[in-house]
Amino acid sequence: MEGARARGSALRSTLAFVAERAGGGAVDDVLGRLRPEERRAIAAVASTDEVPMELMRSLWRATDAVLGPADPGWPERSGAYSIEGAGVQLYGGILLKQSPLEFLTQRVSLFRLFYQPGNMEVVEAEPGRAVLRLVGFDPGDTTFCRRQTGGLLRSVELAGGAAPCVRHVRCSVEGDAFCEWELRWE
Repeated sequence: MEGARARGSALRSTLAFVAERAGGGAVDDVLGRLRPEERRAIAAVASTDEVPMELMRSLWRATDAVLGPADPGWPERSGAYSIEGAGVQLYGGILLKQSPLEFLTQRVSLFRLFYQPGNMEVVEAEPGRAVLRLVGFDPGDTTFCRRQTGGLLRSVELAGGAAPCVRHVRCSVEGDAFCEWELRWE
């Protein structure tokens, strides 16, 4: 989707995740796989800036080339890392609720604070279970979806959900009409 954007904090948290998991040399390897203009753009990005999703995707492809062979689950862990770090720091009042249902059904959308345009909408909600649908936003590739899976899992935990499980049950990148996630917790 042309015009899709991400908050700089999502980009910064990806680099912080690489540094924490694999060290500064891995960050250099990731950045070295990017075009010079992409490296300059990343160096100038503040957490509150918006960046084109294509820049995020380039960073994720480079990260996958560096981390993926030894850690194929890095996108989910990176999404969880983003929520527990930048997410809580910037939006703790949105994340830290009495229950996952309170978090999921509140008026303020955490998705919109990280990505534009579109939203993550609750299409089913009951105690211990919810289904979220991504509307008006093209993920572009499955790394986005996998990061969302990890981020949603960590969000449910932060909102007090015990033994959470998050499954990406429909994926527009893989041919479905939209992306959906099923969340369960105790």
